[in-house]
Amino acid sequence: FLDENGQKISKSKGNGLTIDEWLAYASPESLGQYMFQKPRAAKRLYFDVIPRAVDEYFSFLDAFGRQDPDQQLGNPAWHIHAGAPPSIDMPVTFVMLLNLAAASNAHEKDVLWGFITRHVEGVTPESHPKLDELVGYAVRYYDDFVAPTKRFREPDAEERDALLALDEALAGLPLDADSTDIQNAVYEVGRSFARFQDAKKTGPDGRPGVALTWFATLYEILLGMERGPRFGSFAAIYGIPETRTLIARAVAGELVT
Repeated sequence: FLDENGQKISKSKGNGLTIDEWLAYASPESLGQYMFQKPRAAKRLYFDVIPRAVDEYFSFLDAFGRQDPDQQLGNPAWHIHAGAPPSIDMPVTFVMLLNLAAASNAHEKDVLWGFITRHVEGVTPESHPKLDELVGYAVRYYDDFVAPTKRFREPDAEERDALLALDEALAGLPLDADSTDIQNAVYEVGRSFARFQDAKKTGPDGRPGVALTWFATLYEILLGMERGPRFGSFAAIYGIPETRTLIARAVAGELVT
């Protein structure tokens, strides 16, 4: 195994990630998913690869039941579970949980479950024990690796205007708006500012596309992170009122310490 810089992991150096450390933040199945890709090749084993491996595992597991037998044989879930993958409904991704934790500064599972049960119908710790397990992993991962590295920044004048426009757009949506409607609103706001337009992309109606810098701006200012999931999906679970409060705090400079 190699660390994030491609150097061999050494206990004396303390670089990289051990298997035992991985299992403190994610399931054995997620480690199996990571190992499945090019099993004979040297792998970079460090904390940043865990969220992607977790979500890839559940994505392959979800796809298994829709695949024909030949495709199933090539699915990592078939090999991880010795030919009998379980059927698990995972309505929230690990990355999404980490972003919810970042927005709410959640250090307890109950905080994340408060958002999940409010905005994902019929989902509870009892009905979805695997999700409950994932929530526990997410809180631990957030505490140890995300919270210490969060770096909020204040918006500049134009970014402030864009955030206020986004707040106004969210205010015009019903409280139960789905992730698609919210995402469309986010796109519309980004498209209305030349700074966030992407001339190389074209929307369905022929208007300019939206640059990735718009979404990076949202994550950096609102979550203190460089990357995140679809913003519409995040806001749908976090809640429109809560997202608007987050925007108000960012505009007021309250998130920067």
